[in-house]
Amino acid sequence: MVCETVFGLLVAGLLQLGAAKTPDVLMVVVDDLRPALGVYGDPNAHTPNIDKLASKSFVFTNAYAQQALCAPSRNSFLTSRRPDSLHLYDFYSYWRDTVGNFTTLPQVFKENGYYTHSIGKIFHPGVSSNFTDDAKYSWSGQPFHPKTETYKEAKVCMNSDGQLARNLICPVIPDAQPGGTLPDLESLVAAQEFLEHKDQITKGKPFFLAVGFHKPHVPLKFPVEYLEFHPLEDVVLPKIRWKPPLMPSVAWNPWLDVKSRDDITKLNLSFPFGVMPDNVTRQVIRGYNAATSYIDDLIGSLLGKINLNNTVVVLTGDHGWSRGEHGEFSKFSNFDVATQVPLIIHVPGLSHVEVVVDQLVELVDLFPTLVDLTQVAPPLPTCSEDGKNSKLCTEGRSMVPIMVTKKQKQVSPGKSAVFSQYPRPGAFPTQQPDSDRPRLNQITVMGYSIRTQQHRYTEWIKFNHTSFLADWSTVYGKELYDHLIDPLENMNLALRPELSYVVSSLRKKLIAGWRYA
Repeated sequence: MVCETVFGLLVAGLLQLGAAKTPDVLMVVVDDLRPALGVYGDPNAHTPNIDKLASKSFVFTNAYAQQALCAPSRNSFLTSRRPDSLHLYDFYSYWRDTVGNFTTLPQVFKENGYYTHSIGKIFHPGVSSNFTDDAKYSWSGQPFHPKTETYKEAKVCMNSDGQLARNLICPVIPDAQPGGTLPDLESLVAAQEFLEHKDQITKGKPFFLAVGFHKPHVPLKFPVEYLEFHPLEDVVLPKIRWKPPLMPSVAWNPWLDVKSRDDITKLNLSFPFGVMPDNVTRQVIRGYNAATSYIDDLIGSLLGKINLNNTVVVLTGDHGWSRGEHGEFSKFSNFDVATQVPLIIHVPGLSHVEVVVDQLVELVDLFPTLVDLTQVAPPLPTCSEDGKNSKLCTEGRSMVPIMVTKKQKQVSPGKSAVFSQYPRPGAFPTQQPDSDRPRLNQITVMGYSIRTQQHRYTEWIKFNHTSFLADWSTVYGKELYDHLIDPLENMNLALRPELSYVVSSLRKKLIAGWRYA
C-alpha cells in the first residue's frame, strides 16, 4: 500500500508538470566534495548554482559514504553493495572478476530502455573498473575522459619565485596550461555537446547522463579568478587543528598525499603527527573553497542545458575531505568530515521548493532510490546474507518513502544508523606501507564505524585480508563521539566508565551491521 501511494504521488507529480512518462536522469558526482556549500551553511562557501538547484530539491543533511576512498566508495554506490561485499578497500580489483557479476546503477537503466553515458570520473579509472569504466555493461556509448587529465600530476603550479612545481595549492590560467584548458572544462564541453545533440545520439531514448568532476580533489588546481570569492581573512579555521590526546593512533591518517606536494614538503613537517601551520591551513581551505566555486560554476552551465521539468537530477560527492580538523587533511578516515557528503536530489513534480531531509542516509541508498523514482525497474530486493548469488539487489534502502513523507510534512523515522569503514596496515601510522592507502595484502586492521543521530562509534579491530573476516576479539582502538556536545568529533568518550553502556549498545549494533539498522 505504501509503495502504491509513493508511486502514485510521483507519477501524478510528473504528469502535473507535463513531464514525459519516463524522465531523463542527470547524476553529477564531484570528487572529494564535503558539504562545504552555501546550502549546507558553510560560511566560506560561494556556490550559487548548487544552492539554486537545492532551492527546488531534496537536500539530505545526513548522507554518508561507505568508505572515504574513491574506488571503494564509487563501486559501492554504483552497485549498492558495501566494501566488505565487494572486497574492495583499495584500487586494485574488479568486482565482476573477484566476487560476482553484480549489476550496476547505469546498467539497470541501459537494460531498461535508457541511453547511458559517462563523462569524466564516475567509476574510478583503472583496475577497479576493468580499465574501461565498466563500459561493456554500464554504458551505451564510449565513456569520455578529458585528455588534459594526463597532466594531473605535472609541475604546472607557479611558485612565488617563478618556478613551476607540483603543489597542493595550484591556481592557474587555463589557457596557459598544457593542452590549453583543464580537465573539468573539457568534461563540461563534452556534457553540453551530448545534451545539444541528445536526440540524434539517443535516438529518442531517455538518457541517464553521469558527469564526474575531478575538483576539488588534489591538487587544488583551479582558474585563479575563483580566489576572488574567498578572501584569505574570511577563512574560518577548525577549532582543534592537532591530534586530540584521546584519539587512538590507529585512527590517524598521516595525509601522505598532501605531504608529497612540493609546497607542503618544504614545510618539513614531522611524521606522523606534525602540525600544519595555521597560515598554510588557511591557504588550503581557501584553495579547496575556490576549487569548489569553480566546479559550482561548471555545474551551473551544465544545468542550463537541462530541462528540470523532465529530469531527475542527483548531485553528490564520493566522500568528504578533512581541512585541518583533528590536525588531518584529505580523506582516509572514519570521521564525519571524511565520510559525510552533500546529497541533493531534484525530482520534477515532487520538489518545487527546498525540502530538507535530516534522516540518516547512505550512498548505497542512491541506487534503489533512482530505480523507484523513475520506475525503470521493479524495486530492488535486499541482498541476502550471501549476496554473491544475486546479480541485482541492494545493501541500502530506497529514500523515496522518506522523501514523500517529508514532502507531505509527515514524520518518517528512516534508518537508526549508517555505516562506514576504513582499513589500516597496522595499529600505528607508517609511510611504508602507506597507512592512508594500504593495498589489500597489507591490511591487518579494519576500522568499522556506526553513526546514529547522536553518536559516532568506531572500533579498530584485527582483519584477515585473505578470508575477509573481522576479529572482534582483537581491538586496537575505540572511539565514541557525542554529536550533541561535540559535533566536530574532538572528544573521544570511549574509555569513560560512566558511558560503558553506550559503548556496549553501539558495539552490538555495529557488529550486527546494516541489516538491523
